[in-house]
Order: sequence, then C-alpha cells, then structure tokens
Amino acid sequence: MKVHLPEELLLSVAKPARYTGNEWNAVRKDASAGAGLTRFAFCFPDVYEVGMSHVGLRILYEIINRRADASCERVFAPWIDMEQLMRGRGIPLFAIESRDALTDFDFIGFTFQYELCYTNVLNMLDLAGLDPRAAGRGDGLPVVIAGGPCVCNPAPMAQFVDLFVAGEGEEVINELLDLYGAMKSAGAVPKCEFLREASKIGGIYAPMFPPENGRKVKKRIVPDLGAAGFPERGIVPNTEIVHDRITLELFRGCIRGCRFCQAGYIYRPVRERDPDTLLRQANALVCSTGYEEISLTSLSTSDYTGLGGLTERLSAQMGDRRVNLSLPSLRADSFSLGLAQDASNVRKSGLTFAPEAGTQRLRDVINKGITEEDILRSAEHAFNAGWGGVKLYFMIGLPTETEGDLDGIACLVRKIVETYRRVPKEARARDLNVSVSAASFVPKPFTPFQWEAQDDMDVLRYKQNYLKEALKMKYVRFHWHDARESVLEAVFSRGGAEAGDVLYEAWKAGARFDGWSECFNYDIWLGAFDKAGKRPADFANRRLGIDEALPWDIMDYGISGEFLASERERAYAGRVTENCRDGCARCGIDRMFECGLSG
Repeated sequence: MKVHLPEELLLSVAKPARYTGNEWNAVRKDASAGAGLTRFAFCFPDVYEVGMSHVGLRILYEIINRRADASCERVFAPWIDMEQLMRGRGIPLFAIESRDALTDFDFIGFTFQYELCYTNVLNMLDLAGLDPRAAGRGDGLPVVIAGGPCVCNPAPMAQFVDLFVAGEGEEVINELLDLYGAMKSAGAVPKCEFLREASKIGGIYAPMFPPENGRKVKKRIVPDLGAAGFPERGIVPNTEIVHDRITLELFRGCIRGCRFCQAGYIYRPVRERDPDTLLRQANALVCSTGYEEISLTSLSTSDYTGLGGLTERLSAQMGDRRVNLSLPSLRADSFSLGLAQDASNVRKSGLTFAPEAGTQRLRDVINKGITEEDILRSAEHAFNAGWGGVKLYFMIGLPTETEGDLDGIACLVRKIVETYRRVPKEARARDLNVSVSAASFVPKPFTPFQWEAQDDMDVLRYKQNYLKEALKMKYVRFHWHDARESVLEAVFSRGGAEAGDVLYEAWKAGARFDGWSECFNYDIWLGAFDKAGKRPADFANRRLGIDEALPWDIMDYGISGEFLASERERAYAGRVTENCRDGCARCGIDRMFECGLSG
C-alpha cells in the first residue's frame, strides 16, 4: 500500500524533510517491475537526522541495492508530532523511497545502537500495523531482524525480534537474501520454516530455534575490509543531520582494551583499510556529494598505523578544494603537532580527547594506557596549532572510584586551561572553550566490568553535583548525562527476558524517544517496573557472581570469559594490560580469526 502524505500534513510538522525522501543519490527501485524483488526496510529507531549519520545504514543500503534481486529502503522513527498525525489519520509507517507501508516488505531490519531506543522499536512495529511481540505476528511476513552492538545481549528484545545478527552484517545479509530468494522461487515462504533455515547461518540467532547442546551463536567477522562494500555515492540529505559530512571508516576493532568499553572488545580484531582505498573513497565521495568535510572515524582514530601519511595526502588533495579533515576519537598519547596541522589545513573543527578518569590510579584500573603528561602534551600541540575548542570526555561511577578521583578531573582540567595560557598569544586561538562531559559508568556485557554493580542513582547525582561545583572555572563548560537514563541503560544492557516485560509495559504507557530529554518520562518507567514486579536496582545495582549464568551466555563474541575475569582481577590490582600491538593478551579472538597483531 502506497502512503499518501498530504502537503498540509507535512507543513504542520517540524522538519518535514524527515519524511519526504528524494535525496541526491538515494536509490529507488520499482517493486512492481518484477515479482522476484526481495524488499528490505532498514529501520533506524530514531529520527532521520540521527539515522542518516549512521555509517552502518549507508553500508548495508549500498550492499543490498547492488543486488539485482533485492532493494533496500530507509525508515526512521517519526517524531512525536508526526506520530500523532499518522495515528489520527490511520497512516501506517512507511519507507521514504517508495512511501510503501512496511507490511509490503519481506524484511524489517532494525539496528540496535542504543538501549534507550528500544521503545521506539516497539512503537515503529505498532505504527506499521504489526504486533510488537513476535508471537503475536504469527507465521506471516515480514521477518523482523535486528543487528548492531546491543544484540550482544539479545534477551530483553528476544520476544519482539525474529532473527538477531551477531557481529558484522556485510556477508550475513547476502546469505540471508540468497536463502530467502531460493525459498521464494520454490513457492510461498512460511516464516517458521525460513527462521529454522536462517538459524543455521553463522552469526544468526533465532529465539524460536535456539542453539542446542550448549552451542553458542558466534559473531560474524568481515576478514578483509578492503574487499567489503563501502558506499562511494553517499546519500545527500535535504536537511541538516547530526554528522553532516563524509565519513571514512579507517579500521574496525581496537588495540587498547579499556575495561569499561564494550565496543573495544566486541569489534575485535583490528582490521585496517588500505590508505589508497581510503583516498579513492574520499575523492569519490567528495565528487558525488559535494560535502566540504571528511571525518576519519574508528574507535580510536589515531591508532591507525598510516594516519600521518594519510592525513598528509588527504590534506594535500583536499586543501585546494576547501575540504576540511575532522579527527574524532583521538588518543592523547598519539596526537602530534604534525597531525594537528594537517587537520587544521582548511578549517579548525573541534578536537576531542577522552581521558576518562582524573587520576593515574583510576586510569590504570580501567586500562586507559595514557598519562597526564600525554594529555597535557596533546593539549599543548592543539593550542600551538591554533585550536581553541577542546572536548574532554570523562566517566564517573567507575569501579574503585573515590572523591579523590573526582578532584583529579577538576585538577586535570585546570592544568589544561593553564597550558593554554602558556602558549604564545600569536600562536593560540583568541578564545578558549573547554567542554567537559561526564558520562555515568554502565556495566556492559563482554567487558571485564560486566559483573560490576552500577552506582545507584543518588550516588551518581551526588558525583555530578560535586563535579559541577569543582569545575566552576573560566573557559570551562560542564555537561552530564541524566543519571536516570544511565540506570535504564544498565537495565537493558544486563537484563534478561524480564527486562523485556518492563519494556513492553513502558511502551504501552507511552514511553518514546527515551534518549531525548524532552520526551523522557521516568515516572512511566517506574510504573512499568511496578507492573512487572521488578525494580531498576534488580538489574543495575547488583554485582553479579563470576560463575553466575548470564543472559548473554548464548552469544560468543570471541572474548573468553576467563580472559575477562582475569582482566577484572588486574583492574582491582591496578595493573595495566599492554595493547595488542605491543603483545598479545590471549583474549580468545584468535579462535575465530587470526588477528596478526602479536607477531
């Protein structure tokens, strides 16, 4: 069914470009031209501006649409005003390329990037006219699939999703489409039969057909990023998005092993793209999009082995075209003056560093692997290169944290301000702007801290207020995350099926866009916990036993439990584990993939 959007409806909502489509380089295929076309709706459970900034969406969009027998279209969560109009007029959720309703698609694929988007997933299914619970959808299509980092604990969403994809989806998506196409060509496709066959594909978990005999679902890894698809004709949105620029993925994985960081473990091993490939992609994307900024991204951009040479070549090629380079995710121990100068060749975009903790003791506990000297030297390089804007990310509530560690944050920030003042006036920027952000620690699966308890909400709020007072200094702005949101994130990071029951009750009571402060309503969540007979503390504030069965034990992301437990012991002893390039710590990923970093 094609959805009709009256002009007066679009003119009555904020940012109508979220729903109109027709962007430059978008792919539109005629579904009526051939009965064999398999249709995939890529659903991002947040607004257009956030979803269109997601690199994974762009990669899978390219891979699926490259096939002659399949099409991929985009679907985003409508904002509150649009949802109200859609429900009032009986308009189902639709894909923006064709404006066809989601029920016309074979697959509805969600990416789970953030736990507080889960209510949006349920809401999008309901807006499509589908029961959010898999059991209520019966044996009819579409098939609801989920991928992304949050899939590493599928338990809270298992009652809503037909298939989970663990790990990287570039190869899996083609295998799924091949299977579906073969079954479709043989006649009607009963969903139950398809799910049974799909569960035999590596990296696929079907809650209806869980692995038997203690087997686990092993994540999928793309061994060669150079051979993997990457879009060279990026979609150009008709409205501003969060990351409104070209994004180049330098590598996947991380060599560091920060003990709180889930991404650093579940995306192992490190695999780099060749510099020549990146230069080709950059030039193709500049030509096809007209963007004037290129962001070099990864979990830790400055750990790319050829970064200096790459930025030098990119700067030389892009300088005359007035294309700027942006370097997020920098490490303070590998940021150089030359790197600063290459990145500032056209315009000075912001620099971001993540000390995470204010004292060396706590940085060793979390295995950050940097010193105060590294941080101050990097700040000096940036200020000497003319930067005046620096973002600093810290985390509060980390295991073993004391008030002294909080004082250390304020002390470090003060030293950074003093470093700016020491730089010659003719070299430094006119104004200094130090933005300090403090996130609350959330224990995550597949990290050495997965067993730890999160600080309760009152303690987190106390620490936030403590820092707020300590950071009242010139040039410094302090930001912090709502502690209530961090508690919910912990609930769905570590929860089991019972967390899914809470989620369903919260969605029914009106929870939407929980990651947005203007929409977040904690009272709704407290009511949902009461109905489910649970408390947030049951999930977030309890230390788990090392030998305790965990909701995510069914998944295998390559990191052994023995390694994680030993890293936890090293954390409490304040012992640092060297990074993967300096020596292999035997984390277990070599069971799946030869990482090639230890020599």
